[in-house]
Amino acid sequence: MRTSLRSVFLPFAASVGLASASASAFASDWDIDPSHSHVGFGIRHMMVSTVHGTFDKYTGSIALDDADVSKSKAHIEIDAASIDTGNAKRDEHLRSPDFFDAAHYPKITFDSTRVEKRGADGLSVTGNLTIRNVTKPVILSVSGLTGEVKDPWGGVRRGASAQTKINRKDFGLTWNKALETGGVVVGDDVTIDLEVELTKKKS
Repeated sequence: MRTSLRSVFLPFAASVGLASASASAFASDWDIDPSHSHVGFGIRHMMVSTVHGTFDKYTGSIALDDADVSKSKAHIEIDAASIDTGNAKRDEHLRSPDFFDAAHYPKITFDSTRVEKRGADGLSVTGNLTIRNVTKPVILSVSGLTGEVKDPWGGVRRGASAQTKINRKDFGLTWNKALETGGVVVGDDVTIDLEVELTKKKS
């Protein structure tokens, strides 16, 4: 699945590696800009290749504490029906009860529970990921931090990247078929990659 979740949590990391812990630092609120972000995933297909996909509809918000990044919080909601792997028939199957059952479980959510520094400019963001009404803890590795940038329209932006890996069966996505030569059609491990651009909320 190509959409792996990376762009939502990069702002956390940005506050760690920059001079954001200065005397002038303060808490700030940010929204994910879906027009300039990416939620992707990848999963093995028939043991020979990796299929990538994205989720095209999502929202997210981050409360970023520049003075103490451990106090920061993130929340993201993804429209499960917006999955896109570039193949309409496959996407319809992924929306069905065999996989996401998007009609009954329309939202995939992530809520952070702990944010920790990782190295000089990275973060480890632990949180609860909910898929098909099943909630499991995951850890996002955040990197690619940026500082604040003023855009031409008077706004302030920041970007980041994040990655994690989950086992789809932990969330009830258990459909599969065996191959005559051994192995299965769909792998269990899903790599999630996020690229996010955030816009700062005006006070």
